[in-house]
Amino acid sequence: MKSTDALFPIADKKPTKLEKHGDIRIDNYFWMRLSDEQKNAENKDAQTEKVIRYLEEENEYYKAITKDTKSFQEDLFEEMKGRIKEDDSSVPYEDNGYFYITRYETGNQYPIFCRKKGNLKAEEVVLFNVNEMAKDFDYYQLGGLNVSPNNKLVVFATDTVSRRQYFLRIKNLETGEIYEDVIENTTGGSVWANDNKTFFYTKKDPVTLRSVKIYRHVLGTPTSEDVEVYHEKDETFGTYVAKSKSNKYILIGSYSTVSTESQYLDADNPTGSFTVIQPRERDLEYSISHFKDHFYLLTNKDKATNFKLMKTPVNNTGKENWIDVIPHREDTLLEDFSIFKEYLVLEERTNGLNKIRIKRWDKTDDYYLPFTEETYSVGVYANPNFNTDTIRYSYNSFTTPSSVIDFNMSKKTKDVKKEQEVLGGKFKKENYTSKRVWATARDGKKVAISLVYHKETKLNKNTPILQYAYGSYGYTIPDSFSSTRLSLLDRGFVYALAHIRGSEYLGREWYEDGKMLNKKNTFNDFIDCSHFLIDNNFTSPKHLYAMGGSAGGLLMGTIVNMNPELYNGIIASVPFVDVISTMLDESIPLTTGEYDEWGNPNEKEYYEYIKSYSPYDQVTAKEYPNILVTTGFHDSQVQYWEPAKWVAKLRDVKKDNNLLLLDTNMEAGHGGASGRFDSLKETAKMYTFFLALEGKISNLKIKS
Repeated sequence: MKSTDALFPIADKKPTKLEKHGDIRIDNYFWMRLSDEQKNAENKDAQTEKVIRYLEEENEYYKAITKDTKSFQEDLFEEMKGRIKEDDSSVPYEDNGYFYITRYETGNQYPIFCRKKGNLKAEEVVLFNVNEMAKDFDYYQLGGLNVSPNNKLVVFATDTVSRRQYFLRIKNLETGEIYEDVIENTTGGSVWANDNKTFFYTKKDPVTLRSVKIYRHVLGTPTSEDVEVYHEKDETFGTYVAKSKSNKYILIGSYSTVSTESQYLDADNPTGSFTVIQPRERDLEYSISHFKDHFYLLTNKDKATNFKLMKTPVNNTGKENWIDVIPHREDTLLEDFSIFKEYLVLEERTNGLNKIRIKRWDKTDDYYLPFTEETYSVGVYANPNFNTDTIRYSYNSFTTPSSVIDFNMSKKTKDVKKEQEVLGGKFKKENYTSKRVWATARDGKKVAISLVYHKETKLNKNTPILQYAYGSYGYTIPDSFSSTRLSLLDRGFVYALAHIRGSEYLGREWYEDGKMLNKKNTFNDFIDCSHFLIDNNFTSPKHLYAMGGSAGGLLMGTIVNMNPELYNGIIASVPFVDVISTMLDESIPLTTGEYDEWGNPNEKEYYEYIKSYSPYDQVTAKEYPNILVTTGFHDSQVQYWEPAKWVAKLRDVKKDNNLLLLDTNMEAGHGGASGRFDSLKETAKMYTFFLALEGKISNLKIKS
């Protein structure tokens, strides 16, 4: 990657006047926005052709600039691919008399879903070979597999565009026949009633993609006759349908950022009426599970900021009947719970670290599973069986590959069912070091940074560090293992995960202090972590890099406006950078449901606050670091025009000669490529950007 004679594209300016609250913004690149109809039309109109041509010109420029790194990218891809066990399979899990397995075959991009009846020595039956299903598509995603109670039918979901609008179909597992019925524009999820002929599913609004309606389908009837059983009319809420682990109830949930509501129906009576557990109230959240004659609720009722566990009788579910099971704790976030016949399993987070707590219902035992590493990630999953003494959980850390472990809660013994294999013969966990350090933010808050690096890497001003963060929606990025990341660590990079506000790393208040009118804490935390790494001689601005995606891409766009001098290069992946315009447009997916995350700019206070950090609006004539921006043409979460407009505006006003690259995947959406190898190629492209900037590619260094 070096200086070339290639000329970067210059986007046309067509000023569009945008006015709100008496404030006028001029958007020179508003013309880049296309509707779905324009994108998908067989005969493209002039605007569509112009937009596509611009994106393709940017792609050609990216290819020209990175031409000399192509060979290295391919080698890096093969290196990362070489660590993966291609003929791999999941640990089987048992559900309703069958063992389910997902496996991959050497050379194939996609999984094969299988099952065996009764025991693992039984004959394997292939449910879906996604490699065959995907062969005629550039993008293919199979999901939502939902087997009927009698094990004879399965509902499955497919997405061939990457806009998360799934088609639902039904397969007969006895005959192999796939029924002709196709249900369009769904979330991909479905729930069987206990009669083996009725299932429920969720449809999306075709424009906003909001999960808006629950329908009931009966086998043998046309989908046009499906019955609408619920319509979520509040535009700030979405809805979903699920089934209790006890299999006794169908559950409809409605959710917003700060409020939830649940309804239930006896699964033996699918044509009956749903009953609301507790009517929605602002700032009251609860999720439910069923056990015997009670519903158990994970809730923030009574100002339980870090949530607590309560229960209420099935026949008397109003909040006045809720009683504490696990009280609220100021220092511990209760993230989730699982119910078994003899045990209650709690997933907690204290001082940033995951914990698993096991309690017997008869109160004869109450203990935590022991974990000894300083940073790690653990979670309970794939436990469909209710009557068992064994829980399955996953464990990994920055230096420990992912393990699937079965733990006997009675005997307190564990059985490691599988540890991720890292092939290639070079990986040894003892060759890597991980630790936590704590930066002091400008308001005095302590912000954790999790670090991992090769033991031979010395921390000094010449050490390259990739600083990563997300910092929104209360989502906490786990300190987890990555075999692809080894390609950076083995070349002297340090990976630094900043647990900034906006996540729930230090509890629910950590999230509340990083959203709405506190959103700037997220950006300040990241910058203050960068200052900490520089001031403590871990690195220097010439060797500090940053990366984030989606809302983390917003973070990238904001920090390079605020402190561009701190970074040598950044990657903003599918970045949410045109915040004010998007949050003013209710026709765009996610907008109305996120007013309680970012604020509603239809109110002047929020408009002014959002505009003050919105990356696109705050681009100014100054020097920026080297920047690579990636997006997907079919992205439904962050529309492609946000990064495209941002790049065009940066090109027009920035005062440096540093790289500015836009790479658009014209076949994918928010999650990037669907195949496991294609996604590795995208990672190789991004890592090459950092390694070339740092001069880690032999005889090749970017020249600004």
